[in-house]
Amino acid sequence: MAELDRRCLLGGSTRMDVAGRPPLQAQFHVLLEGRCQLQVGRVLLEMRPGDLVLIPSGSPHRVITPGDGPLRITDETAGDSFITMHSADGSPAVIDLFCGHYSFDPGAGAVLFRSLPDPVHVSFGDSRETDEVLRMLSALMRGEARREGTGTAAILSALSTVLLAMVLRTTPNSPTAEALWTAASHPRVVAAIESVLDDPGADWSIERLARSAGMSRATFLRHFSQETGMNVGAFVTRARVMAAADLLGTSDATVATVAARVGYHSESAFSRAFRSEVGMTPARYRRDHRHRAQPAKGEAEAT
Repeated sequence: MAELDRRCLLGGSTRMDVAGRPPLQAQFHVLLEGRCQLQVGRVLLEMRPGDLVLIPSGSPHRVITPGDGPLRITDETAGDSFITMHSADGSPAVIDLFCGHYSFDPGAGAVLFRSLPDPVHVSFGDSRETDEVLRMLSALMRGEARREGTGTAAILSALSTVLLAMVLRTTPNSPTAEALWTAASHPRVVAAIESVLDDPGADWSIERLARSAGMSRATFLRHFSQETGMNVGAFVTRARVMAAADLLGTSDATVATVAARVGYHSESAFSRAFRSEVGMTPARYRRDHRHRAQPAKGEAEAT
């Protein structure tokens, strides 16, 4: 689920500190106009129009706009759907930055976001196709932000979800994008990835995947690492855990049955892998998932 938190119309030489998010939330910033810097820990990113930064860990960070003189602080104006940020001294805006967050579940969603670099920096303006899509999204977001009426929050949430989809399919060949296994570009590596995702319970040895990709073992390992940023074993484990999380949340199959379906011969080995990736046991995940899925008492009575 995506939610837009604030629109930042900041003047020059302004600093905006952004607090960290709770677990299972990832922050994003999309710059529509101007230039700024975004600092996450020791990482300093230069943002320009068409750039999006995703922070899967939800870590605290800082936005700084260019300009002379001492850094200015910010003021905020509350709205019905989001907060608008300005420089405290009323300086004319030099950037138009939309900021929000994604909330995800502790199962497949958490595994996916942990598979991403932190932070992810994507320049949509580098590609004609993505630049055109972002221009359309920017116009819609700005128009809806100015209107800010009934349904604005839902519309901005949907547009923010589109942005996330664009990030996940961005090819690693982009100068500013790191390799994401969700967006591998080598066709033979993509075919191997799709094979695992289609049947995570199969016996996916490195040799079998290399054969399916039509490569030698060494060549496949080299290309897979370059394309995905992880080794084969880590990817197969994450694919299996994501499939298991879906089964645990949508079926009544026992943990042992789920383990077997996703390729584990030992329930204990499956539980260890699941806990390592998700942070809780399969049984605990199922209980929590069902608790979240149950409607509140008042909602149930209303229906």
